[in-house]
Amino acid sequence: MADQVTLRDGTPGWVWPLLPTDREALVREFETLSPESRRRRFLQPVLHLSDAMLTHLVDEVDGVDHVALVLMAEVGDELVPTGVARCVRYPQEPDAADVAVTVKDDWQGRGVATVLLEILMRERPAGVTHLLTEVAADNPASLAMLRKLGPVRTYDTTMGILDVEVDLVPTGVELTPLDETTHEVVHHPERRRFRTRDLVCPWLRPEHSPDDDVPAPDDASTRD
Repeated sequence: MADQVTLRDGTPGWVWPLLPTDREALVREFETLSPESRRRRFLQPVLHLSDAMLTHLVDEVDGVDHVALVLMAEVGDELVPTGVARCVRYPQEPDAADVAVTVKDDWQGRGVATVLLEILMRERPAGVTHLLTEVAADNPASLAMLRKLGPVRTYDTTMGILDVEVDLVPTGVELTPLDETTHEVVHHPERRRFRTRDLVCPWLRPEHSPDDDVPAPDDASTRD
């Protein structure tokens, strides 16, 4: 079911679930993103969407544990794709989920991400009370957007990436800096294996070897 929305500049639009038939459209729209938008999505340079990426980004969307939404703006007589947002539950931690938003370059700063996140949080997997994600340290806009969802803890990985935890069910207690009191996923010894991005882009793992049967970066793939 679609939600009718209005962007910050008054542009009307609709938000509806990403469908299996959107596979080719996702590939096409990804190719229009700037290198910087692609880097901020995956925190690494990514050139193209591979079949493995598309399996996760489209085929594995079930509306239950993996929710993905598209915002289409009304421009004249056309509906134009402007952004995609998704929330993916961690299988090993059912109360936690990763979150990702990608907005096309010429639609950034117009409220697309804000609208998508608002609806995404309403439609997020049942029982999810925490978001556990990663943000580029040089991307304060994304961090500010996450702060609108609830109390936030951040942890500087010293690799230009921030681990971010968002409490979607505030208890009224002020959150402390990221430490042993935060969600177990952050401190799990196999933390990388919980990260949706690493499962989608296994070549980003430090332990990856050339003999691993995974796509190479040049074959690859949005953090939408």
